[in-house]
This record gives sequence, structure tokens and C-alpha cells, in this order.
Amino acid sequence: MTTYLVTGAGSGLGAITARELAATGARVVLAVRDPARVTPPPGDTEVRRLDLADLASVRAFAAGWAGDLDVLINNAGVMAVPHAKTADGFETHMAVNHFGPFLLTNLLLPHVTGRVVTVSSNLARRGKLPLDDLNWEHRRYSALGAYNQSKLANLLFTHELQRRLSEAGRDTLAVAAHPGVARTGLDRHFRGVRAAVVKALYPVIAQKKPEYGARPILFAATGDVPGGAYVGPGDRSGGRPKLERQRSVDSDLARRLWEVSARLTGG
Repeated sequence: MTTYLVTGAGSGLGAITARELAATGARVVLAVRDPARVTPPPGDTEVRRLDLADLASVRAFAAGWAGDLDVLINNAGVMAVPHAKTADGFETHMAVNHFGPFLLTNLLLPHVTGRVVTVSSNLARRGKLPLDDLNWEHRRYSALGAYNQSKLANLLFTHELQRRLSEAGRDTLAVAAHPGVARTGLDRHFRGVRAAVVKALYPVIAQKKPEYGARPILFAATGDVPGGAYVGPGDRSGGRPKLERQRSVDSDLARRLWEVSARLTGG
């Protein structure tokens, strides 16, 4: 039986991804911040607590994992939240969207036999990643800029993870995916003028149901894709996810981000 671990599986894309995987007869572990608020989908499913904003929680979760893990899906994320620091001193977007998944992946990697799927965003193309200020201590904070930065980090992480897996001679794959523009509720933290603009335009630019956004994640997790692939929705229906063309990945930046992340997280 195939075992999947889906982070952020309590709602949105993660919940749909977990539901669809469970429907295939797979074993699915839903990793969420508040298990009491989550009703697992039918099937061989289990809900476990994981707070990616807290490295102690990440370590405790990984320490409690036993046995093989076929596919790890790093889906959990936050978008455009107000500026704040976690208990570990990280800016929230970088903590939840990158540092937490980075540490979780590294701790669970000895168990992973199939692939690691990390959910990024089309907005990664707008991201900038100054390695000397990942936590926004020396720049004027931008909630959307912080999100874009963290999503770029997801792609660089996938690139470097695949390089390291290949170098080690492992068959495990590192793959990224993005959901396109779908109604996921991830924009709920927008405030002020941006919130008004999003409220006005969202019905136009985000006509797709969450299932549309989950399909690329499911394809990245189960489809025939190469290591380092980046999967998007494909056609308008989202019924045929496809490999996306990425802008040229800066391999040196990916390597240096990995080194900084390992130092900051102890991973």
C-alpha cells in the first residue's frame, strides 16, 4: 500500500489532495496544526499534529514517524499575512512555506522511497531572494513580496534537493507543482486597498474550483514525471496537468539557500 503524507491537509488544496489519494486506496496521513478541527476523508487515513511555524513541532513530528513514506507532499502554506516573527525568529512566510518544509523533508528523507512534492506558485517568478535578509529585518516589509520570496525558495529547494538525491544515487524524486489561480481561500489575509482589488477581481481571475488547483499536485505526486519537474494545471479545465517551463534556475543560489536554511534550522 502506498503511503502519502500531506501537510496542510485540513482545508483547501491539501484536503482535496488527501481525499483524492485516499479514494485510490492509499494510506494518507494528514498533517495539520489543529487535528481536533479536521474530519479525515473516508479510507485509510490518519490525522497528526504538525505546526510548520514551530521547528520543535517539526522535529517531534519527524521523530514520531516510523516505516516507509512513499510520497511527502509539502502543501501547507500562508499568503500575504501581516509581518510577524515565529518563536524561532523567522518571518512567517519563510517559516511556514520554506524553513518548516525544508527541515521536515530533511528529517523524513531517510524514510521517503518515492518522491517529495513541494507546492509553489506562479508568483515565484516575481520573487527575490536576498540570502542576507531572508527574514525581512533590513527591508520594508511587503506581505505579497514575502510570499513571492518563499515560493521562489520552494523552487530552488526542489532543484537543489533533486541534485543532491541524484548525486547520492537515490531513485527518490524531487518535484514541484503550482495550482494556477483557483478559489482556495489563501487570499483571506489581504487587507486595505489590495483586499478591495482582490474582492473585485477574484470572481474573474479565479473562476476555478479548488479541485482545479489540486490536480497538478496530484499529478506531481502520482504521474510519470522526471525529477526536478514543475507541474502546472495545463489547459483551462485543469484536466490535463502539464510540465511547466521554468525560468532558468540559479543553481548556485539554490545551493547557497540550502546551506543557509540548513544552518538556520539545524537541518
